Amino acid sequence: MTAFWIGIALLLSVPVSVALLLVGLYVYLCRNYLHYVVRIFQEKPIFIIPRGQPVAGAEDVTLSVDGLRLKAVYFKTPVRRKGVILFGLEFGSNRWACVPYCEQLLADGYDVFTFESRNQGESDRLPRYDPLQWVTDYEVRDVRAAVAYLKARPDADPAGIGFFGISKGAGAALVAFASEPYVRCFVTDGMFATYTTLVPYMRQWFRIYNSRYALQGLLPSWYYGIIGKHALMIVARQRGCRFPHLERSLARSLPRPILVIHGGGDTYIKPEMARALFDRMPGPKEFWLVDGAKHNQAQQLAADEYRRRVLEFFNRHLATSPERDLSPNGTGSPRLAHSESRTNSPVVPDVRTTPAASPARDSA
Repeated sequence: MTAFWIGIALLLSVPVSVALLLVGLYVYLCRNYLHYVVRIFQEKPIFIIPRGQPVAGAEDVTLSVDGLRLKAVYFKTPVRRKGVILFGLEFGSNRWACVPYCEQLLADGYDVFTFESRNQGESDRLPRYDPLQWVTDYEVRDVRAAVAYLKARPDADPAGIGFFGISKGAGAALVAFASEPYVRCFVTDGMFATYTTLVPYMRQWFRIYNSRYALQGLLPSWYYGIIGKHALMIVARQRGCRFPHLERSLARSLPRPILVIHGGGDTYIKPEMARALFDRMPGPKEFWLVDGAKHNQAQQLAADEYRRRVLEFFNRHLATSPERDLSPNGTGSPRLAHSESRTNSPVVPDVRTTPAASPARDSA
């Protein structure tokens, strides 16, 4: 009997021992390595940030958010309108940078609206807020204000809008519109999430700063994630913001059609990171990996194919029906319902293209 009770005591003590070991290891890692994570997380990569020039005839708009004025622009299609698309800018670019992405959409019947978030372009600056390439609650509030504006326009489309976003702009929208049915479909290019991106990089940083290779292999991803979230809390407190988790938003997101575009040569947000996010997305979805394209360079590298795929996606999932009689400025009798066959269409298989050349550097 004595041996029996000794065995029970040992079994009960194993979880406690493991827990104490993990807590001790956590304290050790935080004391020795957390400051590296905090510092590196706030470093801005060397980006080529595109900035466009003003376009004659575009409608200047000013959004009001949290007492700040955000500069925006509304482009009207010169032909009969099929729908309205909100464009999410990449980190650091101005509102005119959307033009190369949207020229074909405008010509084919889509109005396009875009804006510069706070502390970006000509928009007002929030004191003591220095934006990083990571999405914060500020960008989420700004993009929600953009949709509120589109809903309130005299020529608003009651059927809803589509979204087309690049990198940070895409991530902010997917967080903001997880449960917003007015946004009917999404196209993203170079999208990333904070947690899914941070954890793989933490493994890389740990290999640089720690020579205990056995320890590196033993630590599971979720353990790195706990330390990463601790670092995010420190950065958020220092900067007066929050870093929302896109992964959580996707878990509760309404199932809507989405086309995910990503560069096969992206060295910042590696294709496997994009694929991990894609696998979390509900609803009909398509993943297009553009071979050789750096971060946000797919449009330059596969220009014709890029325009064709984006246009076909919006024609399939957003375009109004032929029965709807709309003038070029969008007025007319709204359609009452949408085809269920579009929303419930099957998953489209992965497709790839091989462009002729690759730009030398990544963009934002």
